[in-house]
Amino acid sequence: MNHAVTPKGIPLKLSSDCPAEFSLYLTLSPRFHRLQAEHSAPPTRAAFGFKAVHRESPMADQMSSAAQAPSAILPTYARADVAFTRGEGCWLEATDGSRYLDFGAGIAVCCLGHSHPHLVDALIDQGRKLWHVSNLFRIPQAEELARRLVEASFADYVFFTNSGAEALEGAIKTARKYHAANGHPERFRLVTFEGAFHGRTLATIAAGGNPKYIEGFGPKVEGFDPVPFGDIEAVKAAITPQTAGVLVEPIQGEGGIRVPPASFLRALRTLCDEQGLLLVLDEVQSGMGRTGKLFAHELVGVTPDIVATAKGIGGGFPLGAFLTTREAGRGMVVGTHGTTYGGNPLATACGNAVLDVVLAPGFLEGVARKGLALKQSLAALQDAHPRIIAEIRGEGMMLGVRTHVPNTDFAIAARAQHMLVIPAGDNVVRLLPPLIADEEEFAEAIAKLGRACQQLEAGLAAKGNGPAS
Repeated sequence: MNHAVTPKGIPLKLSSDCPAEFSLYLTLSPRFHRLQAEHSAPPTRAAFGFKAVHRESPMADQMSSAAQAPSAILPTYARADVAFTRGEGCWLEATDGSRYLDFGAGIAVCCLGHSHPHLVDALIDQGRKLWHVSNLFRIPQAEELARRLVEASFADYVFFTNSGAEALEGAIKTARKYHAANGHPERFRLVTFEGAFHGRTLATIAAGGNPKYIEGFGPKVEGFDPVPFGDIEAVKAAITPQTAGVLVEPIQGEGGIRVPPASFLRALRTLCDEQGLLLVLDEVQSGMGRTGKLFAHELVGVTPDIVATAKGIGGGFPLGAFLTTREAGRGMVVGTHGTTYGGNPLATACGNAVLDVVLAPGFLEGVARKGLALKQSLAALQDAHPRIIAEIRGEGMMLGVRTHVPNTDFAIAARAQHMLVIPAGDNVVRLLPPLIADEEEFAEAIAKLGRACQQLEAGLAAKGNGPAS
C-alpha cells in the first residue's frame, strides 16, 4: 500500500499497483476523491484508465531496453548514447548510476542547475493551483514576471512565448510592424550576420542564413541581408530604403562564442539612431545572467529597442519572451500577435522563481567573478596543452574553447571523463555551466578537461603526429 497526502496534508492510501510517480497526480485529482468515497478500497490505476504495466525491472533496466529498441522519435538529432534519470545542482546521474558534471546545462537552459529547491517548490506550488488558462484572461504570474523584467531592463513591454525561436519571430514581427505603423510598410528587411543562429522556424533559419538549415524547405523567407559579423562598414553598405533594423547576437553562441568588440555594438546603436532603424538583439543564449549581467548588452552600455530571450528564463521549464520599448512596440496592438501557451501560470511561476535567485543581491556579481576565474583556469589549461587548445573566449559563464583537434572529438573525450560540454561553430566547444557552479566544481571541470586533453594527445602520438605532450 502506497501513501500520499492532499495539499492540505490529509493522508490518503493508494493501491499497491499505483507507483509513486502517479501519487502527486492522484492526490490532486478530484476523480481520486470521488472514487475514494465510492469504494471501500483505494482506487487503482485501472480506475483512472491507466493500462497495467509490468514493473519487475528497475527503471534503469527499462530505460536501457528502450535505448536499444528502435526509436519512434523523428531522427533529426545525433544523440549521444547516454540517458539521464536525475540531476542535482551541476551533476547528472545516468541510467547506469554514473555521475556526469554538466557544463552544458541543457545548452544554457538550466541556469540554476538541476532540481534547484526554489524552482522545484515554485513548480509544485503552482502545479497544485492552476497550470493553464489562456491569454483571453489576465494571468497574475505573467503580469508579475513582466513587471520585474521591465524594472530590471531597458524595456516597457514583455510578450511571453514558449521558446527562443518564437521569441525571435515576435521580435522580427515587432520590428516590421513598427515601420508599418509609421506609414512605411516597405521597411521590412533586417541586416543580419554570418555565423548567427536565431532558431529553426522558416523565418529564423532565413535570418541565421546557414545553408544546411535552409536547404530543402522551399523558397527562403525574404527580408534578411547577412553581412560579416563585426563589420560595421558592411552593415552600412547593406542598408537600403527597405531596411527596418539590425538583428544581432551580442555574443554568437552556436557560431562559436564569438564576442565582437564593444565598439561594434556601440557603432550599431549609433547607426540605427542615425538611420531611423531598430536595434534588435538575440539574447536567447546570452541573457538571464549568463554573462554576469542580466543581459549581455549591458556589458558594453548599449540600449536596444527589442530583445528576444529564452533558455535560462524558465530554468528548464519551456519559456521565452521578447522585450520592447514602448516606441518600438507601438505597432503591436490587439490582434497583431498571440500565443496559446505562452505566459501561462505554470511557466511564469517558474520564471518568477528564476528571477528570485538571479536578481538577488550579489548573484550576478558572483557569476561575473566566478566566470573570470574559470576563464583564467582554462587559459592555464591551454598553456599546458597547446596542441589541443587553440583559444579561450567568452564572457561570464558563456565560455568557448577553440580546439586544434575536431571539437566533436574534444566533446567525446570530455564525456569519457564524465563531463558534458557542447560543440559549436568555428571548431569551438561551449562551456555553459549552471550559474550556481562553485570553485570546487570548476576545479573538477579543469581536472576532467585536463585528462581529456591527455587522452587526445595520446591519440595524436599514436597516429605519429608528434609526442603526447
